Amino acid sequence: MPKRTRFTTWRPLATAATAALVATLLTPAAADAAPRESRPVHSYDDAIREAVWVDTGLDGDRDGKADRVAVDIVRPREPARQGRKVPVIMDASPYYSCCGRGNESQKKTYDANGDVNRMPLYYDNYFVPRGYAFVGVDLAGTNRSDGCVDVGGRSDIQSAKAVVDWLNGRAKAYTTRTGTTRAKAAWTNGKTGMIGKSWDGTIANGVAATGVEGLKTIVPISAISSWYDYYFQQGAPLYDSGPEWLSDYVNSPDARAKCAAVQQKLVDGAPRTGDWTPLWTERDYVRAARKVKASVFLVHGMQDLNVRMLHVGQWWDALAKNGVERKIWLSRTGHVDPFDFRRASWVDTLHRWFDHELMGYDNGIDREPMADIERAPDQWTTSKTWPPSGTRAATLRPDRGAQAGVGTLGLHRGHGTATFTDDPELSETDWAAQIDKPTPEKAGFVTRPLTRDLRLSGSSEVTVAATPSTPTAHLSAVLVDIGPATIRDYADAGEGITTLTDRTCWGASTAGDSSCFKETKAKTADVDYTIVSRGWADLGNHASDLTGAPLTPGKRYTITLDLAATDHVVPKGHRLALIVAGTDKGLIDPPADRPELTVDLSRTSARVPFVGGAAAFTRATTGAASATPDATPLDGVRDPHTAHRVPEGSQ
Repeated sequence: MPKRTRFTTWRPLATAATAALVATLLTPAAADAAPRESRPVHSYDDAIREAVWVDTGLDGDRDGKADRVAVDIVRPREPARQGRKVPVIMDASPYYSCCGRGNESQKKTYDANGDVNRMPLYYDNYFVPRGYAFVGVDLAGTNRSDGCVDVGGRSDIQSAKAVVDWLNGRAKAYTTRTGTTRAKAAWTNGKTGMIGKSWDGTIANGVAATGVEGLKTIVPISAISSWYDYYFQQGAPLYDSGPEWLSDYVNSPDARAKCAAVQQKLVDGAPRTGDWTPLWTERDYVRAARKVKASVFLVHGMQDLNVRMLHVGQWWDALAKNGVERKIWLSRTGHVDPFDFRRASWVDTLHRWFDHELMGYDNGIDREPMADIERAPDQWTTSKTWPPSGTRAATLRPDRGAQAGVGTLGLHRGHGTATFTDDPELSETDWAAQIDKPTPEKAGFVTRPLTRDLRLSGSSEVTVAATPSTPTAHLSAVLVDIGPATIRDYADAGEGITTLTDRTCWGASTAGDSSCFKETKAKTADVDYTIVSRGWADLGNHASDLTGAPLTPGKRYTITLDLAATDHVVPKGHRLALIVAGTDKGLIDPPADRPELTVDLSRTSARVPFVGGAAAFTRATTGAASATPDATPLDGVRDPHTAHRVPEGSQ
């Protein structure tokens, strides 16, 4: 896949002429009278609940009829009575019936008329009384929709895009799944915001990448930006199955009976070789970022080992390159919704975001810092832009140390070699725990203890020159903060949160749809090291990110591994480590062979984005004494575990 330019600023500033005109037209009294917040003035209990089926124009299940996707709607009754049109918040999901949404796995339920009486999550409870309509879309092939799930492809994206088109008067909808009575969206102004976690947020990314008119903003949470990167990284397989397994997992019983052809296309188009195919091109939203017109409020966990942070870096950078208005929250959790790690602040911020983007209220959120970043459990900081101004990549180089097998990391070119043997039974936590001890399965390199804090922000890359002993080899590169800390326990089942029994309520409730959800708190762990960033590759992809080839044993190859984006401060007194190894157990699958790899240190380096660049690294590592290696293993979180192959956390 092509490399993508990183770093930019928030949004272009308004011209002086525009600002002057606005100042002229708005008197102080008028400005004071302008609304700044939508208020819960409409009855949720009396809201209109209805269903329509939107024609996608596709026939994925090959039954000779255009597929219709089910669209469940909850909207305030009062504006409809007054002839006022409302904006829409939409969540398009494959999970409404098979698996459920949110921390409590809520599913849609229906009344005797087939209208939704419980919509999962709190969006309808909170926003409908404030003058928004909420729309829950069943992706094609799921719940009450026709068609087939194609895992991020044309059918998935068209499922939601067609609804945006319908909301803007460009598509057809019907009052029943098979009938001919048309349904009009005369109640909406067409302004639509999409939101959702994981696969749902991925659909928002994909629809935005079509450039569809009427989609004003998206809020992708823990979302995929390119489906290839969900299953592979630079040829290295991340799971032992492909998208056909996932499609079968969420397809409705009706779709499973009709969608064998789609399933076979997924098998044929996604070979386990890790080669890039047209199937992946269709599902790569990054390449179409130039079409995005909607603003983007992105949320992700920096320890998400399901939808990994690589998806954030490449999507964010592509949006930046194309001048898209952006905002970002980065937590220390795994695959967790912000409603479950920073609830009150999240609901308030999301409310103001939608008010600004969909209602047009000048509430100042576009002038606030671009980024909110969790430094430690429940400790947040902001950044005016992200990555911050003054962030520049420094080239760090590994070298041999005073003790064989325990190397150093600095700015000067290294010498000699380091050798390790792939052990597929060990993971990044095993390597980091033994960073100060020579072990046969890794090559580790560590800075001196820092004399001042050092902040990494953005995406790193590690270039490795390695000679394999076998025709196949996989590589891992890991950046580690060596030093004591209390972190969110992202390797725990809750991925950094503990669910409590008490509930808090966010919006209005009915007998069938409560707005009250279980509270959570941070699940923490005291550790001696923190994994900062990771990346993987098949060495057979050394010549191209798109295709791999067998290796010649004894021949040196050079490959650059893309490491996931992050924002992390290595504190004074800690050390920064680079580990190069083979199979990262639980995170990538092993190669066919068990190679020994010899790394040429003079040709191996890491480009790491520091706030302040190489000068900041020099200042932080000057004057410090070398650390004395300690044979005692360091404590960290348990081994990473990603047995789920579903982009939805606990499912």
